[in-house]
Amino acid sequence: MTMPTDEQIEALAAALDAFARRFKLADAGSVRPLTEIDKQLLQYVNRHPDCGPTDVARFLAVATTTISSATDRLAKRGLLERHRPEGDRRAVALRLSKAGKTYVANQQQAYLKMFRTMLERLSPDERDNFVAMMAKIAYYED
Repeated sequence: MTMPTDEQIEALAAALDAFARRFKLADAGSVRPLTEIDKQLLQYVNRHPDCGPTDVARFLAVATTTISSATDRLAKRGLLERHRPEGDRRAVALRLSKAGKTYVANQQQAYLKMFRTMLERLSPDERDNFVAMMAKIAYYED
């Protein structure tokens, strides 16, 4: 593989900067915006109800102390609930509260609308190529 040129890197940086400005996603109906880690934590718990904080930390590749702080914030805001499983009273299981489920559903709808807007600007072949390239970049491993 050849190395990208400085011009290609600069063009990509400029395009991603414009992309971020154009397609920034407002926090879904929240008075106080959530941090990215908080949003990702909620998304993970939505997909994996009753997961533990260590599961979330491992998936997001962050320290368990980071997840502990995030779960505290989200529980105080009423978006996340902690439960003690019957089989292991020392363990903590995470679940979304009703407000948390609503928040995640609103976020997902906002993302889908944004992605639809992005892809509408492309031809069907361009869409397939764009999605394939994004997946190749996102899932590439050294």
